[in-house]
Amino acid sequence: MKFNPHNYQKYVMEYIVDHPIAAVLLDMGLGKTAISLMALKELMHNRFEVGKVLVVAPLRVAKNTWPSEIEKWDDFKDFSFAVAVGTAKQRLAALAENADITIINRENLPWLLKVNPCKFDMVVIDELSSFKNRNAERFKAMMLIRRNAKRIIGLTGTPSSNGLMDLWGEMKVLDFGQRLGRYITHYRNRYFVPDKRNGMTIFTYKPIPGAEKKIYDAISDITVSMRAEDYLEMPELICNTYKVKLTDAERKVYDELKKDMVVELGGDTVTANNAASLSNKLVQMANGAVYLNEDYIKVHNQKLDALEDMIEAASGKPVLVAYWYRHDLERIEERLRKMKVKFDRIDTDASIAAWNNRELQVGLIHPAGCGHGLNLQKGGSTMIWFGLTWSLELYQQTVGRIFRQGQVNKTVVVEHIVTEGTIDEQIMKALERKESTQNQLIDAVKAHLEV
Repeated sequence: MKFNPHNYQKYVMEYIVDHPIAAVLLDMGLGKTAISLMALKELMHNRFEVGKVLVVAPLRVAKNTWPSEIEKWDDFKDFSFAVAVGTAKQRLAALAENADITIINRENLPWLLKVNPCKFDMVVIDELSSFKNRNAERFKAMMLIRRNAKRIIGLTGTPSSNGLMDLWGEMKVLDFGQRLGRYITHYRNRYFVPDKRNGMTIFTYKPIPGAEKKIYDAISDITVSMRAEDYLEMPELICNTYKVKLTDAERKVYDELKKDMVVELGGDTVTANNAASLSNKLVQMANGAVYLNEDYIKVHNQKLDALEDMIEAASGKPVLVAYWYRHDLERIEERLRKMKVKFDRIDTDASIAAWNNRELQVGLIHPAGCGHGLNLQKGGSTMIWFGLTWSLELYQQTVGRIFRQGQVNKTVVVEHIVTEGTIDEQIMKALERKESTQNQLIDAVKAHLEV
C-alpha cells in the first residue's frame, strides 16, 4: 500500500530533515511513526546523510508498532530493520543483522550501552517524556549513546505531563543542555522558585513570572508542535464526572486514616508510613479496598455499584474500564461475572483483537500497560475510569486509545468515577492543572500551516 502523506505530515517530515535536533510534539493519531519513517527515507536513501538508525520506544511500540508501520507501506519496503527485544540472545541476534533501523525498548538501553554503544549515527526516541528523570538508568545510557549520533528526533504528545520541570531532562538528551542548561540546578534557579517546602526541605517548585514564555522561546528553534483537532476529523470528546458518596461509617474509616495515618479495619491495622504512602492508601480506599501486606481489605462497594449501573446503562454498548490496583481488577472481575457480561483484560494480541472485533462488552485496561501503541478505537467509544492516576501522560495516552483518528463514532465519552470528599477530587484537579501547563507549551510552539 502506498503512503500518501497529508500536508501537515510533509511539513513535519521536512522540519525533521532540516533540523538535526528535532523535538516533535504531535498529538496521538497524527502518524508520528510514519512521519519519522518518511524523514529517515529522505535522509538515508536520498541524501545519504544517515547510515544506521536506533529507534527507542516503549516495549509494545518497539515490538509491534514500528515493525508493522514499516511493513505496511510500500514506501518503506527498502528499509531493513531488526527488533532488539526479548532475551539477551535474541537482542544480540538482532544487532548482528546490522539493519538500517534497529528498534529497541527503552529498558534495554543500559544493556545496549554495554554491548554496542557506537553503532548508530541517528537516534529516534519514541515517547521523549520517558526521559524526564535524569537519575534513571535509561537517561544515563541515552546520554552516552547520544554522543555518537549526529541526528536525533524526540517524539511525544505529552512533553510536560507533570509540569515544566520535566522539560529539562527531555531537552538535555536532545541538545546536551544547550537551551535549558547543562544542570538541573541551573534550570531551577533561572526559571523557578520554591513552592511547597518544610523548613530547608523543598518539595516542589513553581515558575517565576514570565518563565514559561522564556522556556518556550528557548526551545522553539528545535521544536514543532501540532494538535490532532487542527488537522484531523476527530470525534467530539465528552468528559463527565460520576460522583459516589461514602456512608457515614465508610467516611469515618477514610478520615481516620487521613488524620492519623493508621486505622483499625476489620480487626486489622492499616498504616501509612509517610506522605507518599498515605496518598497511595487514600487512593486505594477511595476505590473501595486497601492493601494490608499482600492481602487487601474491602472498604466499600460504592464505585463497583456505580460501575455496574453505568455498564447496564450502556445497554450492551462496549465499554473500556481503566483500573489501577490489582484489587480493583479482582473486584471488578468478580462483579462482572455476577453481571454475566462478556469481558477480558486487554493485555494480549488476542484480547486486543477481540475488543476491536466488538466481541467484548467490557474491556479492562491498565494505563501503564496500554498507554502507548494500542489502537482500540474500533471496539468502542466509551471509557470509564474506575481508578484514577496522577500521571497526565498515562491518562492522556489511555484516553487516546479510543479518542483518535479512525474512531467510527462521532462522540467519545470518558466517565470518571470519583468518590466525593476524597483524594479522587484532588487527582482530578491536578490533572486539569497539568493539562493547562502542557497546553500552553504546545500552543507556544505550534506549527501554523495551510492544510
